Amino acid sequence: MTNFTVFLVLITIVCFLLIVVIMVQNPKGGGLSSSFGATNMGGVQKTTDFLDKATWTLSAILIGLILLSGISFNGAGGDNKLKTIDPTQTAAPTTPTPAAPKQATPEKK
Repeated sequence: MTNFTVFLVLITIVCFLLIVVIMVQNPKGGGLSSSFGATNMGGVQKTTDFLDKATWTLSAILIGLILLSGISFNGAGGDNKLKTIDPTQTAAPTTPTPAAPKQATPEKK
């Protein structure tokens, strides 16, 4: 298993967890908290804080994993060279284009 594959699996797991955490939340402030009743108990606020912190933490982990996977990726061929055009390479041979025939110009009198 290559480093890139490990990062890919970890990114997939973090994405799944992030989806679950976001889906549990309700944009209007209900979400998981609304299932505990209308009273604002201390545990309900802590649940909302936990979900908020979990969202930010998973997002930061996801960004970090993506950056690290980009660093560890060395391409399919394993060639770590930079893919630039070498100015010393010869250009492709060109075939000369035929010259256009001269048109006869009328003589001035």
